[in-house]
Amino acid sequence: MREALDDHPNCNCGIIGVVAEDGNIVPELFYGLRVLQHRGQESAGIAVFEEQINCKKAMGLVPEVFSSEELSELSGQVGIGHVRYSTEGASALENAQPIVASSIAGDIALAHNGEVVNADELRRELQRKRWAFLTSTDSEVIVRVLANEIIKTRDVNQALKEFTGRLIGSYSLVLLVGERLFAIRDPLAIRPLSYGRKDGMHIVASESVVFDTLGARFIRDLRPGEILELTPHGVKSTRLPHPNNSAHCMFEWVYFSRPDSVLDGRLVYDVRVKIGEEIAREHPVAADMVVPVPDSGRAHAFGFAQALGLPLMEGLIKNRYIERTFIIPDQEERDIGVHLKLNAIRSLLQGKRVVLIDDSIVRGTTMSKIVKLVREAGAKEIHVRIGCPPIRAPCYLGIDMKTRDQFAANGRTVEQIRDSLGADSLEYLTIEGLVRAISMSEEDLCLGCLTAVYPVQVPGERLRPQRRLDLFMERVDSEAETKASQEVRRQL
Repeated sequence: MREALDDHPNCNCGIIGVVAEDGNIVPELFYGLRVLQHRGQESAGIAVFEEQINCKKAMGLVPEVFSSEELSELSGQVGIGHVRYSTEGASALENAQPIVASSIAGDIALAHNGEVVNADELRRELQRKRWAFLTSTDSEVIVRVLANEIIKTRDVNQALKEFTGRLIGSYSLVLLVGERLFAIRDPLAIRPLSYGRKDGMHIVASESVVFDTLGARFIRDLRPGEILELTPHGVKSTRLPHPNNSAHCMFEWVYFSRPDSVLDGRLVYDVRVKIGEEIAREHPVAADMVVPVPDSGRAHAFGFAQALGLPLMEGLIKNRYIERTFIIPDQEERDIGVHLKLNAIRSLLQGKRVVLIDDSIVRGTTMSKIVKLVREAGAKEIHVRIGCPPIRAPCYLGIDMKTRDQFAANGRTVEQIRDSLGADSLEYLTIEGLVRAISMSEEDLCLGCLTAVYPVQVPGERLRPQRRLDLFMERVDSEAETKASQEVRRQL
C-alpha cells in the first residue's frame, strides 16, 4: 500500500455506461465520473461510439483530464467511463481505462471495477496463443479473453456468457462491443453496479448517487451474474448460473461508497449510523463528547452519540484542499501530514473526555497522529472506537491491501494496538455487530480481510465452505434459463 496521508484502505474504481435514443451522452459520462471521483483519483477516461470507438484518457482527476475543449472532441449516443485507483497494475497512463481492443465483432472498450485473481494464469495462456499485451492490468486480460471468445464463438452474446466462466475474482464491467453496450456483474456480486434511466436514456454506474446527479431514476442493482444489454429502447437481461449466496464487499458500506448511495437495497448512510449504534451497544464509554474523524467517521459517530445520548462535536476540522490520496514523500513531512489535513479545536477539547470515531484502522499511523493531536489540544481522556473489526488479512478482490505485515492488527492484541496509538481505550466493532448493521446474512458478505477466509479460491488462502466458483458455471437447462430470463424482464 502507498504511504499516504489517509490511512484508510484505498478504493478500487468507478464505472459508468450510458446509451440514449438521440443526442450526445458525453456530458452525462463526464458528470457521472465526477460523482464517482471518490472511487479513484489516479486516472480518468471516456470511450464513445460514433462510427467507431473513440477513447480519451489521462492521468489525473476528471476535471483535469477533460477540459471543455477535450470534451467537445468526443460525441456519441453510447459510451462508457472510468476513474481508477490501481490495485492490479502500476499507476501509469498505459494502464488507464477504458481499455480498447480489436475483435471480429469490431472494437471492444472495457471499464472494470474489481480484481481478477487468476489474471496471470489467463495472461500466460493467451501469450502462448501469441496474444500481445500492452498493459500490466487484469482489465486488459479480461478484454483479451473476451476478444478470444468472440473469435471462437462468432457470437457476442454467447461469448459474454462463456468468457465470464473463465474469470475468478470480482468484476463489475461496462463494455462497448462496437456500438452495443453491456454491463456485467460477477456471480458473487462482490463489487456494486446499478441501473437507472431517464427520458430516452439508460445508465449503469457503480453507485446509485450518479442517477441523482444526472436527474435519472434509480431502478435497481444488477443481480449476481447478470448481463444487461442497454439499448436506446430498453434493456435485455440474461443471468449466468450463480451460487445461492453472494459475497458483497462489506467495505462498500463501511467506507468506500458515498453515504447517499443505495447498495443492494441499503442506504449507505443508514448502515453507517447503525454501525455507530452497534459500537455503542458493544463498547459504551463514559465521556463528554463524541468527535468524528472527518469525513469517514461522521455517520458512525452520529449513531454512536445518538445511542449513548452524548453530544456530537466537530472537534477536528478538515482542510478540504488536501486530496484524499495525498502522498507523503518522507518521514519528516509525514510527521506534519495530519496537521496539513486536520486541526483540533482546543477550546472544545481541553479538559474533556473524548470519544474518537473512525470507520477503520489499517496501519494505524494516521490514527496515532490524530490521538496525539487531540491530546495536545488538552483532551483529558481519549477513547477510540472503530466501525470495522480488525483488518488482519490481504484483499485480493479490488482493495489496495496486499500484505499482512502492513496491518496494525497483525500479530497484536487490541491492548497492544491501543498502546501504540496512545489512547486511553480502543475498541473495534465485532463481526457480528457489523453483520447486524448491514442487515445482510454473513454468508452474503465478503469478510476476507477480517477472517482470512475468501469467497473465491485464492492460492495459499482458505476458501469459505461452498462449492468452487467454477462449479457455479454449470449450464442450466434451457427451460429454467428461459423462465429466469422472463422473470428478470418482468421486474425491469
